[in-house]
Amino acid sequence: MKFFSFWRSLASFRVRIALNLKNVPAEVIFVDLDANAHRDAEYRKINPQMALPALVEDDGTTLFQSLAILEYLDEKYPTPPLLPADISGRARVRALALMVACEGHPLLTPRVRRYLDHELNLRDSQQAAWRRHWIVETLAALEGHLAGNGHTGQFCHGDLPTLADICMVGHVTIAISQQIDLAAWPTVKRIFETAMALPEFAKAHPLAQPDTPEAMQPKA
Repeated sequence: MKFFSFWRSLASFRVRIALNLKNVPAEVIFVDLDANAHRDAEYRKINPQMALPALVEDDGTTLFQSLAILEYLDEKYPTPPLLPADISGRARVRALALMVACEGHPLLTPRVRRYLDHELNLRDSQQAAWRRHWIVETLAALEGHLAGNGHTGQFCHGDLPTLADICMVGHVTIAISQQIDLAAWPTVKRIFETAMALPEFAKAHPLAQPDTPEAMQPKA
């Protein structure tokens, strides 16, 4: 199995967590987004969308889009499960995951930032305001769904990590990188800290990857 990843890619972050939780080995191939390696013809053959991540099975089956990859891994390697056993629980977890992966995160991706910069000529301060607005809106929505909900436990849904936690930690990670104080969203903050205390999550963090620039790596 080959896993095409980039240290800063939040979608790759999700898949790294799932591979760790499932204890599934994969050959990691780094695709440098900053060097536009995702636009090279070689990678374009793997994913014509030129987006990360991609997962290629030994038989050549190619998977793309992080949520589809997560559900594929969950079906192929059912232990530990990433979705609850009950139908309503699965719907809730998927909805929480989609709030991040399909609504919040797409507005923060490099291709959107490039458009804001090159096509709309937005100043750095305007782009920072754009990022902060969408990060905060998603954090507030997550907190609204998680706080006081009887299905919320140690994690977003119950006491085991699910797709929802895998998606949420990436969004909180980018909030922290933008120096956004999490105090306004205590449930989100608590769950994030609980998840990131797990080695499977911690080892998947963007700043813990072999291709993380040395200047970005935490000091020992």
